[in-house]
Amino acid sequence: MAPPRNVVKIAVQMRDAIPQLIQLDQAKPLAAVLKEVCDAWSLTHSERYALQFADGHGRYITENDLEAEQLLGGLQSENREGRREALRCLVPLASDMTFAREVISRNGLERLGTIIEDGDDLGEVLALSLRAFSELMEHGVVSWETLTIPFVRKVVCYVNMNLMDASVPPLALGLLESVTLSSPALGQLVKSEVPLDRLLVHLQVMNQQLQTKAMALLTALLQGASPVERKHMLDYLWQKNLRQFIYKNIIHSAVPMGDEMAHHLYVLQALTLGLLEARMRTPLDPYSQEQREQLQVLRQAAFEAEGESLGAGLSADRRRSLCAREFRKLGFSNSNPAQDLERVPPGLLALDNMLYFSRNSPSAYSRFVLENSSREDKHECPFARGSIHLTVLLCELLRIGEPCSETAQDFSPMFFGQDQSFHELFCVGIQLLNKTWKEMRATQEDFDKVMQVVREQLARTLALKPTSLELFRTKVNALTYGEVLRLRQTERLHQEGTLAPPILELREKLKPELMGLIRQQRLLHLCEGTFFHKISSRRRQDKLWFCCLSPNHKVLQYGDVEEGTSPPALESLPEQLPVADMRVLLTGKDCPHVREKGSGKQNKDLYELAFSVSYDHGEEEAYLNFIAPSKREFSLWTDGLNALLGSPMGSEQTRLDLEQLLSMETKLRLLELENVPIPERPPPVPPPPTNFNFCYDCSIAEP
Repeated sequence: MAPPRNVVKIAVQMRDAIPQLIQLDQAKPLAAVLKEVCDAWSLTHSERYALQFADGHGRYITENDLEAEQLLGGLQSENREGRREALRCLVPLASDMTFAREVISRNGLERLGTIIEDGDDLGEVLALSLRAFSELMEHGVVSWETLTIPFVRKVVCYVNMNLMDASVPPLALGLLESVTLSSPALGQLVKSEVPLDRLLVHLQVMNQQLQTKAMALLTALLQGASPVERKHMLDYLWQKNLRQFIYKNIIHSAVPMGDEMAHHLYVLQALTLGLLEARMRTPLDPYSQEQREQLQVLRQAAFEAEGESLGAGLSADRRRSLCAREFRKLGFSNSNPAQDLERVPPGLLALDNMLYFSRNSPSAYSRFVLENSSREDKHECPFARGSIHLTVLLCELLRIGEPCSETAQDFSPMFFGQDQSFHELFCVGIQLLNKTWKEMRATQEDFDKVMQVVREQLARTLALKPTSLELFRTKVNALTYGEVLRLRQTERLHQEGTLAPPILELREKLKPELMGLIRQQRLLHLCEGTFFHKISSRRRQDKLWFCCLSPNHKVLQYGDVEEGTSPPALESLPEQLPVADMRVLLTGKDCPHVREKGSGKQNKDLYELAFSVSYDHGEEEAYLNFIAPSKREFSLWTDGLNALLGSPMGSEQTRLDLEQLLSMETKLRLLELENVPIPERPPPVPPPPTNFNFCYDCSIAEP
C-alpha cells in the first residue's frame, strides 16, 4: 500500500551523530517533528533546535535557531579569530529571512553595530560586519531610520579614510546609499559629512565595484537634495570634469559596464535634464524687462543690418510696426511674441534654446531666418513656431519632468560626451526641421506633418544611442524624408497582410501549428534560464538570482548567483518548484511583491515587469516572485509559464511572433500565385448536367 501523499522520507544528520532516515508527516506541527528527531538522539529542549537544509544556501526551516545564538555568542568573543569565523558563518545565512528575524530578535544588529563602531580591525572583520549588517537590514524588519547618528558618522569615516582593506569602502558606500534613500534626516547627515570630492576620488579608482557604489551614493544624494542644492552640486561636479571622466573611463572602459552602473548613469542623466523643468514650466512674463530684451536680441541677431537701415529716421509707431513685422518673419504666430511663449510647456525653455542657437551658431541662425523670410509665404518654415514645438518634442523624447524609473538603464552616451547637451541637441534638431521642411516641400498647412516626421527622425536616431553629438548629427541627417517613407513602407509591409477571405481562412488553419511552434520556443527559453534582479520595496538591488526549467518540463529550479557569472549548472541550483504544484500566474499590480508599492508614476515600469507564480506549500499558498530584466523577457517567461499551466499565451510578443510567422508561412504558400489575383469569393459551382451519358464506363470491354 502506497504511503499517504503528505508523508515523505528524509535524511536528518547532526554533528558527531549517526544520521537518521525518518518518515516526515507534513501534516504534523513542526515542533512535534523536532521532538521526535531529538528523542531519537536523546536530546532535551527540542525547542532550541532547528531543521536546516544541508545543501544549497543552508536555509532554516524553523523560527527558533540554536545556530543563531551560537554565532552571536561568537561575535562577542575576545579572540579576533573567533569573531572572524562567526562572521564568516553569519554572512551567507543573513539572507535567510527566518534566520535574520531570529538574529535581529537576539540583538544581533546591536552586536554588529558595536563591532562597526569600535573599528578595532579595519580588515576582513570590518568588511564582514558591514556585509552582514546590510544583509540583515535589507529584510525590512528594522527601519533604516532607527540607526544612530554616531553609527552613521562612523560608517562615513570608513568612506573618507584611505588606509584600509579594499573591500570596506564599497560596503560602506552601499550602506550609506541605503541610509540616504530611506531616511531624509540621516541623508542630510551623510550629505554634510561625505564631501563630493571624496566621492570623485572613489570614482577615479579603477575598481568597478567601488565606482558603482560611489556613483550609487552620489545619485542618492542628488535625489534627496532640493532643486537648488541639486543644481549647485551638479555645477560643482561638472566643474570637476566628472562628465568627461564618465565618458572616457566608464562608458568607454575596456571592462563591460554592469547593469547597476547603467542605471545610475540613467538617473544622473535624468536628474541633470530635470533641472530644465523649472524653465519648461515657466511662461514668459510680458512685464519682465529682461525677457523683453532677450526677444529684442533674438530679433536683432536676424535683422540687425536691415533694421538699422530701414529704421533710421522713423517715428516710434513706425518702428514698432517694423519690429512687429520682423517678429512675424522670425516665425512667431503673433506680432507680440510673448503670446506665443505663454504656452507651458515649453515656456521659457524655448526662448533659451532660440537664444543659444543664435549665439552659438550665428551663421546657421541667420541663414535659417533669412532663407525662409525670402520664400513665398506659404512655403516658409517658421523658426519661432518650429522652435517652440521642437522644444516640446525634445522634452517628451528625453522625459524631462517625469520621475526617475527604478529599473531603467537607457541612458544616452551622447549626453556625457557634450556640454549643454540639451541645447546642442536643439541646434541639430532645428536645422533638421528646416532640411526636412524643404525635402517635403511643405506649406504652413503641413506643419504638423513635418513635426511628426522630425519626431520620428529624432526618436529613431536616439534609439541607436550614438556615442557623440557629431555621430548623432551624421545619422539623423542621413535619415532623410525619403528614407523615413521607405522605413514606414517596409514596416507596413511587414505588418500588413491581405484581407481576402481565402487568405484569412488559410491563416486560421495555420494558427494551431504555429502556436505550437511558439509554445515550443517559449519552453526552450525557460530551459535556457534567465538572470533576474532582486528588487526590494525600498530601492533597486544589484543582487541576482537565476531560474530555469528542467529539460523534462517538470521542475523550476532557481537560486542566488553572483553578478558577472555564467549561467550555473542545473544541479547547482538549490531550490526547486514542481510544475505540478503551481496554481496560477499573476502579473502587474496583482503580484504580492509590488502590491504595497503604491500607484505612483515611478512604479509603472515595475508593474509592467513584475509577475509571480502561486504554488502549494504544504497547506498554505506561497509565491515565487519575479522582476523581469526587460519587457521581452517578461513576455517570454509569462508565455512559458502559461504554457506550463495550460493557459493561453496572451502576451504582445506572442501576437507579434504569430503575426510574423503567419505572414512568412502565408507568403511561402502563395509563392506560386505571385501576380495572380485572388478573388474575394470562391467561383460558383455550376449546376449538374441534365444527364451523365458522357461518363465513360471502364467495366465495358471494347470489341
